[in-house]
This record gives sequence, structure tokens and C-alpha cells, in this order.
Amino acid sequence: MYLSWLDRWDEQRAKRGEDGKAIESFALGAELAFPGERIGNIREFCARAEQASADPTFFEEHERADHAFEVSDGWARFPSGTVTDVAENNIVWAKITKSGSFDKALVIFHHWNARTRNAQIAGFFSRRGITVVEIAMPYHFERSRPGSLHADYMLSANLGRTIQAMRQAVFDGRKLIGWLKGEGYREISVLGMSLGSWVAGLIAAHDANVSKASLFLTGGSLADMVWMGRATRSIRSSLEPEIELADLRQAWGLLNLENYAHRLARQDLDIQMVLARRDTVVMPELSESLSRSLTNAGGRPKIQTLNCGHYSLGRLPYILYAGLSLKRFLS
Repeated sequence: MYLSWLDRWDEQRAKRGEDGKAIESFALGAELAFPGERIGNIREFCARAEQASADPTFFEEHERADHAFEVSDGWARFPSGTVTDVAENNIVWAKITKSGSFDKALVIFHHWNARTRNAQIAGFFSRRGITVVEIAMPYHFERSRPGSLHADYMLSANLGRTIQAMRQAVFDGRKLIGWLKGEGYREISVLGMSLGSWVAGLIAAHDANVSKASLFLTGGSLADMVWMGRATRSIRSSLEPEIELADLRQAWGLLNLENYAHRLARQDLDIQMVLARRDTVVMPELSESLSRSLTNAGGRPKIQTLNCGHYSLGRLPYILYAGLSLKRFLS
């Protein structure tokens, strides 16, 4: 009976999350994903995306970007290496909760449409010798697009804009991690939650400065997550008349963590996955597929699966179990 109530609670929470999510028209948006290139149809887009997924430099800034960091009153602020048409989005903000030690730092990448930062997590780990840095992903918090009710430019039916936003999130995260390394932090870990886990996973796959990656409510294929997930029905309703799932998988293949399993399985990187057995947002089969890919690539992910849903992971007792698991992993 309790689990039935929990499932209903998750569904009600999902319905509330639909408020303000207007249905956006499908768009190729190739000029946003691949600036300066002429791509006129979905076939050309998919072919170019496949090339990008095999390019180890796609998630590296090719030009020397402005690395000027302003640090004041527990905040770091710096220019993004990606310039978009939303001025607010071009400045990155990160909340710093110091531990008094330069030994370990944890960078947190929040979930899609997050409204608040994770003060309890930050306080908990800072008291245990880990400096916590909570970065704002594109189009969230201080970077929100004026007039928008949710982060519709971060994840949408515009294929190219979604790639641009995810790539920008990776660039910003890597720039922040490089700055932390320069500040003297010896061990840097990343924690990603839901959509943030894709960003954290891509960073961990491409940045040797990351020694541990904890991925909460994660999966491999972002295309399948959007197509199947409870939180992205409005996006699917725009995609479905215009593109088949097979093409979407290819178009967003460069965002599929399974395509970087061999990088995530490297010996100097520890991976943790915290999953929800009753998840209707990131379907369990997507998480299981990623886990198999990591294992087949030689990785040894530490996996904890809790008998709750996507949203109820944040409720007691599940959040306590997840937090203790994260504590053991980071220790």
C-alpha cells in the first residue's frame, strides 16, 4: 500500500512539473550545434552528430576563452566559453561552500528545472572536509532566460539548441574544475542529478581532472530518456510528428553516455550510480543499459538501487540512504 501511495505521489509531482511547459515546435537547429557548417536535413545532421561523438575534442573549447574568475562572498562568477543570444546565460554562477581544506572538492550539477540549490548537501559535506561548488547549468537560476517559466532552452525539441546547451554545460563545468585544480584542490569529484548526471558523466568522460563521478537518476541515451520519460512528454509531442526515435538516437548520440563507456571505465575514475527502481522519468532499463556498457568496457560502477521513484528519491528515508551512499563513495 505504501508503494502505491509513493507511485501516486511521484505522479502528482510530475504533473506539477508540467505547469508552464509550453509545446515548442520541432527545429533542426544545426547552426547552434555545429556553428558555421551547412546542414540542411536530418540525415546530414545525424551524420555530423555521429562524427562529433567520435571526436575526442568536441567537448573541449578550441579557442582560449576568458578564464577570469570573480570570487566574492561565497560565489564564483565567470564568463561562459559559449556565447548565446541570452545574455544572462553567458555568465556562469557557482555557489561555494568551503570546508577549510584544499584537499577535496565536489562540483554539483543539478536536475533540469531546479528551483533551489542543495544547501543541505553542501553543508553536510563541507563539515566533513569537502568543499562543495554548486554550478548553475545553462538557462537555470541566475542564467535563466527572461520571461521563461522553465529551462526550455536546456532541453527541447530543437535538436541543435539542446546539443549547444549540453555542450555549454560541459565547457562551463570543465572550466570550473580547471580553476579548482589551479586553486590547489587535489581530488575533484562531480555529482550529477537526473539531467545533471548526463553533464557530469560527459565531463568525467573527457576530463582527467575528475577522479570520482556520482550519477544520481542517470541513464545512457538522452534520446530515449526524452522519448520515454514522464517529465518530457511535451518535448516528445513536438518530436514525434517530425522525427523517428532511431533518428533522434543518432542525432543526440554525442550526448549518449554509453558512447563514452570506455572513457568512463578508465582506471583512475571511480563511478557511482544511485538509481530508483520505480523511476518513470529515467526509465530503469536506460540505467541498466548504461551499467552494462560500463561493465563491458571494464569499469566497476558502484550501484545502489532504491525502491522509490524519480522524485521520491528526495524524500525520507530514500534521500538518507542515497546521502550515506554518497558519503561512503566520496570517502
